[in-house]
Parts: sequence; C-alpha cells; structure tokens
Amino acid sequence: MPECEAVHVDVQDLTPALWPSLERLFGDTGASCGCWCMFWRLTAAQPFASLRGPPLKRRFKAKVGQGGVLGALAFVDKEPVGWVTYGPRPDFPRLERSSSLACDDAAEVWSVPCFFIKQGFRNQGVASRLLSHALVRMEEAGARLAEGYPVQPRDDGRPSPPASSYTGTVAMFARAGFAVAAKSAHAKVRMRRALGPRPRR
Repeated sequence: MPECEAVHVDVQDLTPALWPSLERLFGDTGASCGCWCMFWRLTAAQPFASLRGPPLKRRFKAKVGQGGVLGALAFVDKEPVGWVTYGPRPDFPRLERSSSLACDDAAEVWSVPCFFIKQGFRNQGVASRLLSHALVRMEEAGARLAEGYPVQPRDDGRPSPPASSYTGTVAMFARAGFAVAAKSAHAKVRMRRALGPRPRR
C-alpha cells in the first residue's frame, strides 16, 4: 500500500541530547525484538540472540553518546514517531554476511538499512520523509552511492508485517529513485541509486 502524506513531520538529526526521545520511541521492546538498532552493526563474534534487549541498549546508548550513530528522528506534534539510520556501508558489517546483500564495492557505498515507525503513524509518509532526509545528509557528507535493503512484495499482494519490513519497502525506495541492484530469492533485495554533490552555501 503506497504511503500518503497525512501528517506534518518534523525531522531532526540524532544527537546525544535526543537520546530520551529515541528511547521513548523504541520503548521497552527496543524497537523490534530488543534490537535497539544494533542488528546490522554486530560482527560475527557478537551473536544477536544472546545480546538482544538490555545489552544492546547499553551498546547503542554508548554509541549515540559518542556521536557514533548517524540517524534522524521524525516528530509529529513534538512526539517521536519514526527513526532511520544510515552511514557508510562498512558500519553495518552484518550486510556483508548476507549472501543476497553483499557487493564488491562496499567501501564506496552508504547504506540505509533500518527504519522504525511508531504504530498508528505507518503508511502516512513518515518513512519516506526520513529516507529523503537521509539522502540529503549522505550527499552533504560526500556519498556517491546509496543502498537500501527493502522487503520484497508478497506474492499475495498483502502488505508485509512490520516485523519484516523494518528495512522499508521496494515501492518506497523506488519512489526515491532507487533501482534493484541484484536479484534475490530471499525476503530482502538490494536497491541502489547514485547521489550527486550538493552545492555549498
């Protein structure tokens, strides 16, 4: 189902000062299954199953406090309702451990691997607004290639459940100018678009 612009969204870049808002958005469950936006950041020596929940929250909070997480929060009426993270692809080592998402030029790519939208604000354009913001910030940082890893459409045409669509949807990335970079028989597909330099003001 396509997103529609139904709410006014204010997007703010993540800073350590915004940790309370991020914590409020993620809630007791840590956004999704105790992930705390750490799933893609873990190395092979850091098993998700044994770290999910409070251990990942501590690690993520430390990274945010050190300025080591690139991301943005979406607010509606000053209430946090959405999150996106992005950054150089090597910052998300788990991508390389996925046979369907690996690539030969990872060092040149910036990734947008994760979204979290609060229930009640989904399918209202929040994720698209966050993706647009992330693309602008990546261009400003000098990135030339952006990738996303959205969930592929279901064969029956029904929307994918939130638990599996935290990487976004193919339709959303396509609207933002992404194209499929490699076919995949798995749930998620690698999509890519070129970025251009933004003029300095």
